[in-house]
Amino acid sequence: MSIRKAFALGLLTLTPALTGCLVHTHSVLKTRPPTIVLGTSLDQLLKQVDDRYAAIHSMTAADVVVACFGGASKGDVQYASKGEITCSSELDGHIVIGKPENILFLLEVPVVHSSFLDMVSDGKSFKMYIPPENCAITGSDVVTNTAQKGKYAIRPAAILDSLLIPGLQPNQDVAMTQDNRIVPDPKNHKVFIDEPTYNLEFLSQPEGQVAQSLRVIHISRVDLLPYQQDIYNADGKIATQATYKNYRKFGGINFPTLIEIQRPLDELSLTITIDPRRTSFNQQLDADQFNLDIPPTTAHITNMDDPASAEITNPCAVHAPQSPH
Repeated sequence: MSIRKAFALGLLTLTPALTGCLVHTHSVLKTRPPTIVLGTSLDQLLKQVDDRYAAIHSMTAADVVVACFGGASKGDVQYASKGEITCSSELDGHIVIGKPENILFLLEVPVVHSSFLDMVSDGKSFKMYIPPENCAITGSDVVTNTAQKGKYAIRPAAILDSLLIPGLQPNQDVAMTQDNRIVPDPKNHKVFIDEPTYNLEFLSQPEGQVAQSLRVIHISRVDLLPYQQDIYNADGKIATQATYKNYRKFGGINFPTLIEIQRPLDELSLTITIDPRRTSFNQQLDADQFNLDIPPTTAHITNMDDPASAEITNPCAVHAPQSPH
């Protein structure tokens, strides 16, 4: 046998061993395409977003809210140490919205119906009263200080922008991309659906060659409804991420009944479950609906427009009476 033939025969005998070393098989999620996939244009998507926003003039909703405070950093020392997140029990919530920017947001402890938090805003200034701590916070809606975390970081604009998704604003550009997301199959828990999506990215007007990403609305191509909205701050970080599930019809308005608002930089999240039986849209609101009278017996009222006060991480706890022990 020649040396060349012997070498070839040796390679053939090594082939199974080499195949076993170089090939590896692993499991992946079993997916299927959705039964229905809808297609549309960018102009039509923008019109649908505008129409949904314009259809709502007012909203009165009863809901259940779970509030979570804390995160990877220290955050609100009253609720979380480093690397911890603490969530409230289910709170009875009440939300009233009067466009363009009026909002009332009330949270009560169930059964005893004691107030956990009351907040109102007219779009320019807000008040937040925290009865369990006999403390209140006031200030303008636009807050640039990031010292406050947890419940002290709840702001009206974040709730409004999450519940009522605005469309393209003046001096903004928009781009549309397509993607996919994997979601559970409601009919078979062992299978997932590979669902096509549209993404609407709203951009600032370019400064030179640079445009800033402001918001992204993620829209399912199964029903052409938003399932997520990402809102970015001036540094390009996600300030608010809202997800939407379980849409219901309220007259001619299609609205989600499960909304989760994540504020990662503020170490805060709100999960809002809307009760369709006690929710209505476009009803006449009382003139004093958005008044909040802070009781004169309130121990401490902190004005967040005061630079010295705005730097306080925990404006209520810092004034709390110290235990003699």
